Amino acid sequence: MRVLIAGAGRLGEQAAHLLAATGHEITVVDQDQHRLDQLGERYHAVRGDACEPAVLETAGALRTDLMLAATGEDEDNLVIALLAKRQFAVRRVLARTNDPDNAWLFDRRWGVDVALPSAAPLVSLLEEAADVTDTVALMRLSAAGVELIETRIAETSAAAGRRLADLAVPPGTVVAAVVREGQPSVPGPDHRFRPGDTVLVVSVRATESDVHDLFQ
Repeated sequence: MRVLIAGAGRLGEQAAHLLAATGHEITVVDQDQHRLDQLGERYHAVRGDACEPAVLETAGALRTDLMLAATGEDEDNLVIALLAKRQFAVRRVLARTNDPDNAWLFDRRWGVDVALPSAAPLVSLLEEAADVTDTVALMRLSAAGVELIETRIAETSAAAGRRLADLAVPPGTVVAAVVREGQPSVPGPDHRFRPGDTVLVVSVRATESDVHDLFQ
């Protein structure tokens, strides 16, 4: 599946990593070259304003199966979604809502098939992305009352430079995967976390706050 992501911020970057890990072709558009450079060479990166039809066309919108408008501005996400659906006939359009007060605007009138609240877990993104085969297992975990929580390691994170064995992981919690430079792996006790890592945690008890405290 060809996926076009507008916005290389936190949501856009993590979505790119996870969707690429399941074998999909990812293109990311952003005006910030530094953000694009941080993604690595695994993705097709296009610098420009995704609100401009010419930029979307250059990024391959005419061949896109799934569009994710993930910028930090609701106005931009609505414009991108509308262009994707009306001008480029993208089959599936997801758009991030940054301000809950604007959520009512994110519907089919603006070309939005699925609105993603800013706090939505990535499992919701994967669930809504049609044909993502690995989604089934994640949905079963969710239905069984097991939560998937993600966190990103920064330079200032408490876990940066430390081994998994050094962290006091709460009972009923498993560090299931680490995505580093677009490559997922299952960490062992001696795995040492680095800035830029995205960590996926599965737990029956821990909350997002617990995971944040553990790693950050």
